[in-house]
Amino acid sequence: MALNSRMQDWRGRTVWLVGASTGIGRATASALHAQGAKVVVSARNADALSAFVDTHPGALALPLDVTDARAVKAAAAGLAAQGALDCVLYCAGHYHAMDALHIDLGDLVRHNEVNYLGALYLLDAVVPHLLARPLGQRGHISLMGSVAGYRGLPNSLAYGPTKAALINLAETLYLDLHAQGVGVSLINPGFVNTPLTQQNQFKMPALITPEQAAREILKGWARGEFEIHFPKRFTRWMKALRLLPYPLFFAATRRLRQA
Repeated sequence: MALNSRMQDWRGRTVWLVGASTGIGRATASALHAQGAKVVVSARNADALSAFVDTHPGALALPLDVTDARAVKAAAAGLAAQGALDCVLYCAGHYHAMDALHIDLGDLVRHNEVNYLGALYLLDAVVPHLLARPLGQRGHISLMGSVAGYRGLPNSLAYGPTKAALINLAETLYLDLHAQGVGVSLINPGFVNTPLTQQNQFKMPALITPEQAAREILKGWARGEFEIHFPKRFTRWMKALRLLPYPLFFAATRRLRQA
């Protein structure tokens, strides 16, 4: 069942991808560009953005620190003044493995600043512009969550709670904005081979490439899905884990930690 308008024809549409210098964001920007979208890529790494624009004619680089609320608002206002934003994807991310025996408060805060507060700054900046457009032309917002946000997991003390917050945020946004004509979707990947996951010291099941992830995201948008999760052979198991009562859940995760 489609919960959003199906986004299938990207020709001439403007898509702003925040967190697009590497990984899933960059791959999705490239896939959208190939389908005729006008892509705007943002991240802190201006050199990486310039390299993307050099190989994707017509793309626009907009360097941005997502933890700077004023800068995010100014960037959104500048883009809105140039024309309609048809889709905004927040995929900026920060990740380091952490457990409660090795708490790093500074890094905990950094996870929240990039993964969650940055999304709030973006929403504050773009939602008024989307709502100001005529009904039927109000665009779409997509947030990059993670299956790590489904339940508490080993070594996810810093990262998991930020993704759980994004999942809750996306659900609430959908309830608030769907009737107003603004599409909202949530992307929950499993393991994707990016600079972030390359830090992991364990075997990552069902690992896929950023290009495979981008294809799944575009398929999800084309189907009008609210939650776009992949790869299914892994995420379905994570969804099952989400349903377990606490005694079974804690027993299962203890075995996961020992594996």
